[in-house]
Amino acid sequence: MPTFEIISLTLLCALAWLWYDSIHVRDISIRAAKAACVADGLQLLDDTVAIASLKLARDDDGRLLLRRAYNFDYSETGDNRRRGSVVMLGAKVLVVNVGLRLAASGPTLH
Repeated sequence: MPTFEIISLTLLCALAWLWYDSIHVRDISIRAAKAACVADGLQLLDDTVAIASLKLARDDDGRLLLRRAYNFDYSETGDNRRRGSVVMLGAKVLVVNVGLRLAASGPTLH
């Protein structure tokens, strides 16, 4: 096989692996976002996440993995829209952020 065909086939296989791995990690991040919203009594809007960044990072063992950050929208009341995020390292959830929430109205202590 000529060199060009080998390089093209290798690149095509790498892109297919990246696509398949990204779908798998995205599903994990959707489940993490849903679980965080349920735990805090929030509503995950659109039931999906959107990729915000993709870069290389090392885990605790020094292995080079893809670090993905996803954004999602959630609502406290159903009338508003707030932004949250999920950070993944490989297939492991690092951080789920549902942002700052206002405290319930009640007596202040000052």
